[in-house]
Amino acid sequence: MESQQTSKPLYRERLWAPLWWWPIGLGIAGLLAAEIHMGAPGIRAWLPYVALFAIAVWVLLWFSRHTVEVALDSAGTPELRVDKAHLPATFVSRAAAVPASAKSAALGRQLDPAAYVQHRAWIGPLVLLVLDDPDDPTPYWLVSTRRPEKVLTALGVPSAD
Repeated sequence: MESQQTSKPLYRERLWAPLWWWPIGLGIAGLLAAEIHMGAPGIRAWLPYVALFAIAVWVLLWFSRHTVEVALDSAGTPELRVDKAHLPATFVSRAAAVPASAKSAALGRQLDPAAYVQHRAWIGPLVLLVLDDPDDPTPYWLVSTRRPEKVLTALGVPSAD
């Protein structure tokens, strides 16, 4: 059986949590550990630091687990992969880069409940891919990415800006 990840990605981006979240998360973990540590001798003195720092790192890495990738499928056509979901470029009829200034409008009252949305609050721009697939009830994909123009270029879909 052939693996789905057979080709080298045309574009790949990991949606990392912002760097400024790390000192804040580790600082909160340190403060909580210090609260637990107060007046506790022995193992109870250092165990909260180890446990809470490990939890803070795990949470920040968990927030950073999502990837956006464009690669060629087995037929040689570009395909957008967002985590486990994938969308061949042949089903995209129109596409647009949504700037950070229009993000709230795109995710607000105009959002179709049947749309596929992969949104990360700390990433400003989005890419909008309108589908043309009669077998799929999903009208469009709305995906967070830091470089929507590169995603559209890798997919070979012109932007409708």
